[in-house]
Amino acid sequence: MEISNLPIQQDSKRTRIIAIVQALFVTVLWSSSFVIIKFGLEEIPPLTYAGLRYSIASIILLGIIFSQPKMRASLRNRSRRWWVMLFLYGCIYIAITQGTQFLALLYLPAITFSLILNLTPIIVLIFAVPWLGERPSKLETILIILGIFGVILYFLPLDFVGVSILGLFVAIMSLLANSGSAIVGRAINRVRDTPTLVVTGIMMSIGSIFLMLFSLVLEPQVSLSPISWFYILWLAIFNTALAFALWNRSMRILRAIDMTLINSTMMPQIVILSIVFLGEVPDFIDWIGLIILAISVTAVQYLQTKRVESVSKDNSL
Repeated sequence: MEISNLPIQQDSKRTRIIAIVQALFVTVLWSSSFVIIKFGLEEIPPLTYAGLRYSIASIILLGIIFSQPKMRASLRNRSRRWWVMLFLYGCIYIAITQGTQFLALLYLPAITFSLILNLTPIIVLIFAVPWLGERPSKLETILIILGIFGVILYFLPLDFVGVSILGLFVAIMSLLANSGSAIVGRAINRVRDTPTLVVTGIMMSIGSIFLMLFSLVLEPQVSLSPISWFYILWLAIFNTALAFALWNRSMRILRAIDMTLINSTMMPQIVILSIVFLGEVPDFIDWIGLIILAISVTAVQYLQTKRVESVSKDNSL
């Protein structure tokens, strides 16, 4: 019996390792997006850039969805409320969040914007009090204060010399939209009756339509060079369509806590990539602020995920 069970245990361990490597690879792709976006913004208008990226990616994802019978079947007999929620999710997460991210990166260093965007788990925790009735524990409250302290430390002295005020305003809009989309996404996905890739593909298609409409109305039409098209196609194919597909596969094998911890590696990756490729070098105080925020955000995400898994486990008993 022990001999016959050994290959199964090895296969299971190998599958888990592959899933971890896939998820880590996705975080590298997503982290590199900040650098690639900064390069492309030298020629491509931000909303056009975002619109083309997510339009192409959504076409690829829809092709994957409609080529698989199980995914097609998951779209049948959906309620009007489900479609409304998906419409809202696409508008907030793609049209507003991603649109403002591209705009923010036009005005701010990648590290600065990454720091602001990494406040999302903390803002979600605060939003969850009035919207979901979820109150943070004492430890989570301390971590929230610690994270905010890290951000203040990063921006010290608070004179914002050399920092675009417009960029900060757009970044805060992106942060709030990203946090709101996390709440909406949780409301949709916690039912667990639809494959994650289906939700992603549909909401991305909806949001990309609005992004393209905004770009046509608000931005001048420009001729794009081959290198700009390379940036767009790379982001669409690899950093979006492939990344979401691989992330979805890893989610089937790894625990939510595992995915949370893997996702938390993005912030240091973005810092390293920004130093190497963009020449954005934080000073000593900036490093302390970044480290404090990274620790607090990772801890908050871990505690939240652990709480959700505990509730799910209790409900299944």
